[in-house]
Amino acid sequence: MHAVQALRELGFETVMVNCNPETVSTDYDTSDRLYFEPLTLEDVLAICDEEQPVGVIVQFGGQTPLKLAVPLEKAGVKLLGTTADAIDRAEDRGRFDEVLTKLSLKRPRSGIATGIDGAYKIAEEIGYPVLVRPSYVLGGRAMTIAYTRAELEAYVALAVEAARDAGTQSILIDEFLKDAIEVDVDCVADGRRAIIGGVMQHIEEAGVHSGDSSSVLPPHSLSPEIVGSIEEQTRMLALELGVVGLMNVQFAVKGNAVYILEVNPRASRTVPFVSKATGRPLAKIAAKVMAGKTLDELGASDVEVPRHVAVKQSVFPFAKFPGVDTILGPEMRSTGEVMGIADTFARAFYKSMIAAGLDVKLPDSGGGNKPASRPRVFISVKDADKPVACIIARRMRAAGYEIIATRGTAAALQRARIPAEVINKVAEGGPHVVDAIRGGTIAMVVNTTLGAREVSDSYSLRRQTLLANIPYFTTIAAALAACDAIEVARGDGGVRVRSLQEWGAE
Repeated sequence: MHAVQALRELGFETVMVNCNPETVSTDYDTSDRLYFEPLTLEDVLAICDEEQPVGVIVQFGGQTPLKLAVPLEKAGVKLLGTTADAIDRAEDRGRFDEVLTKLSLKRPRSGIATGIDGAYKIAEEIGYPVLVRPSYVLGGRAMTIAYTRAELEAYVALAVEAARDAGTQSILIDEFLKDAIEVDVDCVADGRRAIIGGVMQHIEEAGVHSGDSSSVLPPHSLSPEIVGSIEEQTRMLALELGVVGLMNVQFAVKGNAVYILEVNPRASRTVPFVSKATGRPLAKIAAKVMAGKTLDELGASDVEVPRHVAVKQSVFPFAKFPGVDTILGPEMRSTGEVMGIADTFARAFYKSMIAAGLDVKLPDSGGGNKPASRPRVFISVKDADKPVACIIARRMRAAGYEIIATRGTAAALQRARIPAEVINKVAEGGPHVVDAIRGGTIAMVVNTTLGAREVSDSYSLRRQTLLANIPYFTTIAAALAACDAIEVARGDGGVRVRSLQEWGAE
């Protein structure tokens, strides 16, 4: 939409190719010409033959049109913006590794396997856990984290099949950076200069697909030195690749080390969020750059870090699909996003929870003859998360909640002198936690698991939580953010609402 508007401002007629009638971009008056056609090479070439455009932009449609860049250029179609060769340098694993080596940038250890035996060998060399994925697939399809050889064996056949469907034989095996913080960066470059649109810190730890993770702009727990390094590495990559238009880079931060996970030489799903959060229309700037303008001519420079905080929260369709598990992982599950803006991270996260439909039941303070209501928080976490679970439990008790937990988690809480009622897992027989959820006394669920069997055993818990519309958190980082939100919600007594324009005018 913004790209079309920008190109119209420059005097171009625009031709839109889209097969999704549910989007605003397929309104009859958005573009000069509209084709309801699938994004296949054959269809796009037929449209180019009919319309004879001065050029084609592939950056604004996600991964699908990006895969057409090389064959379109080979067929004689002029690409506007980043060249097909530059796109291939970012997309092809071998060529991208050469770019990182040239720039002396870090990436997790990795290997490319062309069969099951090769996948085992590379995983053993890297060490478990590993991230397994086919190359050139969308939305993290068939991507998983394998913690053992048995888990790798269970998933690798699926990865091979998905790779074959995508027209490749390659399976990518990456070192999984446990407990790392993921970061998304969007930038615009004109081939000579690159400007940073925004740096977003993921709230969920590494391992959750970037499209599913909540994120915050500006980063709420990264040092200025780390953020500065991330911005500089983004500029280096944009200029080395020769990007003209938009580029998205995904980083992982572990300790003081910054690793590059992947580069997408296109508009990312985060561009609308960044544009609203900062008040800068990145897609419009990028479209004008691709049409031949320079960043200097457009007067574009790095955006100032906003004084306010914006949180992006993903929205999931789980309730509409019987039998679907709600646990988050490398494969993308979300179907939309909402946004919360406030002067602090905690208030912004609380607003985003409300927007996402998470009904947070706050304890009543009591008063008169009315006893204070003490809703309950259920906590059941893997061993590695138990120290932080103690912090969450202590904070939730201070906010007025009672704590119930499964046997192992309750024991950890009691060792930390935190009162907790023990409740059975579903596999241990009733009365169990799912019965308690059906009873309507639980206000929030924190459930983290490790390993295929544990995930399977706790499925009914997550499913019932979803059906009861209870806020649930399957990562410890998101549960901590929810603590912040609930504490500020209890203290504020209301939510301050302002327009995007008012926030942007600060």
